[in-house]
Amino acid sequence: MKNQALVKDLVALIGPDKVISEELDLLCYSYDSSFKSRNHRFVPDAVVTPRSTEEVSKIMKYAYANNIPVTPRGAATGETCGAVPVRGGIVLDLSTWDTIEEIDTSNMQAIVRPGVVHANLNKELAKYGLFFPPDPGSSRMCTIGGMVANNSSGLRAVKYGTTENYVLGLEVVLPYGDVIVTGGMKSRAIKNVSGMNLTKLFVGSEGTLGVITRVRLRVWPKPKARGILMAVFPDLEDAPQTVLEVYQAGILPAGIEILDDSAIKAVNEYKPEINLPDAQAILLFELDGNPASVEWEGNEVARIAKKRASQVEWSTDPERMAQLWEGRSVTAAAAARVRPDGSRVFAGEDISVPLSKVTECLRRIKELGEKYGVGVVNYGHIGDGNVHTAPVIDPESPEEIERVEKFADAIHRLAVELGGSTTGEHGVGLVRAPYARLEHGPAVDIMLLIKRALDPKGIMNPGKLLPEEEEARVS
Repeated sequence: MKNQALVKDLVALIGPDKVISEELDLLCYSYDSSFKSRNHRFVPDAVVTPRSTEEVSKIMKYAYANNIPVTPRGAATGETCGAVPVRGGIVLDLSTWDTIEEIDTSNMQAIVRPGVVHANLNKELAKYGLFFPPDPGSSRMCTIGGMVANNSSGLRAVKYGTTENYVLGLEVVLPYGDVIVTGGMKSRAIKNVSGMNLTKLFVGSEGTLGVITRVRLRVWPKPKARGILMAVFPDLEDAPQTVLEVYQAGILPAGIEILDDSAIKAVNEYKPEINLPDAQAILLFELDGNPASVEWEGNEVARIAKKRASQVEWSTDPERMAQLWEGRSVTAAAAARVRPDGSRVFAGEDISVPLSKVTECLRRIKELGEKYGVGVVNYGHIGDGNVHTAPVIDPESPEEIERVEKFADAIHRLAVELGGSTTGEHGVGLVRAPYARLEHGPAVDIMLLIKRALDPKGIMNPGKLLPEEEEARVS
C-alpha cells in the first residue's frame, strides 16, 4: 500500500493530529538504543499516537484487514531493536498515553496506561508510602508498557523479582482488533488462579501477540531504611563466593552489583575524584527494610565480606551511600570514554549465567575481547548472574563493526554454553531472535504455535522474539 493512501486512511480513522507521516519525523522512529538499529535503517510508513483503547482497536482492525505490519513502541530505550519497524508498516507510539488512572491504596494496586514513565509512577506512589519495585536503569525514560512487554528488571531483581511479579492484569488489543482483559474482567484481587494465565503470556511477549493498553500493577510499601556496603576483592573468584555465603546466611539484599577491574579502571579514568580502590572486583550490596533489620543485615554482610575482602565499608548515611554508589552509577557513562576515538555500543550486553559461573564468564569475555580485538568493560547484577558487557569500538570503522558483531555472537553462545540465557533483562527483539532455537530447542515450535493462533497473519511486531525465517511461516 502506498504511504499516501495509508496516511489518508489513518487520518480518517483517528484524526490528523494523531498521525505522523513527514519523512524526517518517521526517521525518528527508525531506531532504538541498539547498535543494530544504528547500522540499519528501519523506517515506518506511518506513525500513530492513539490515546484510547478504541483508537488502538480501530488501527488494528484496519492493519489486519490490509496485512500491514504493526510495531508497538514506548520510549525506545530498548537495546535489541525490539521497537523498530523492521518490515515497515505502522508504528504505534504509546509513549504519549501516560495517564495514571488510579492508585488503589486499599488494595495495593495501581492502574496505568502504557506510556507512564517508571520514575513518574514511583514519584506518585511515594505520596502514599508505596513503590513499584522493578528498577531498570532507564527509570526516568522507560515506560510501564515497555517494561511489561519486555518483562524488565534491573538493579533490585535479586529481592523484588522482575516486572512479571507485579502485573495482576492487562487490557490487550489483539492483532485483529478485539479487546480482552486478563486477570479477571472486574478483579482487584491480588491472588487469582482462575483460568489459564494469559497475563504471563503477554508479559515479555515484546508486542508480538497484541497491544497492551492498560496495566493493573501490584505495588508494595516503601521500605523505611536503606544501607550500602562496599567490599573490595584482590581476587575475582572471592566476589561470587561472598555473594553465595550471604545468601546462605539467610540474607537477601535488594541488589548486589559487581564491577570488575575493567570497570574500576574506566570509572577512575572518567571521574578520578571517585578514586575506586585498585582491585580485581568490587561488590556493592544494597539492603532495605525496617531500620533495625537493615542495620543487623548490613553488619552481618560486612562480617562475611571481611573474610575475603581487602576493604569493607558499610553505611546508612544518605550522603555516604550516594558516594559509595557513585562508582556504579557512572559505569555505563565511563565505559563510553575508555577510548578517545571510540564509544560504547550495545551488543551482547546483558547475558545471564548461573551465579557459580560468573567468574568463568567474566574471564572468558575478556578472552573473547582479546581474540576479536574489542575493548570491553564488564559490570552487572551479580546477585542474579546478570552480566553487562560494554564493548567499546570506533562505530565508524566497518572492520571494527564486523569484529564486534562476531564478539557479540560469541558472548551469546557462551551464555547458553554456561547454562545461562542470551538476555537477562533487555529482551530478545531482533538482535537475539536467531538464538531462540539454540536456547530453547523444540519449545520454539510451541511459541510459534501460540504466535500463529493469536496472530495468524503475522502482522504484530514481525521479526522479533522468534527466528525470522521460522516466524515467516506463520504468515
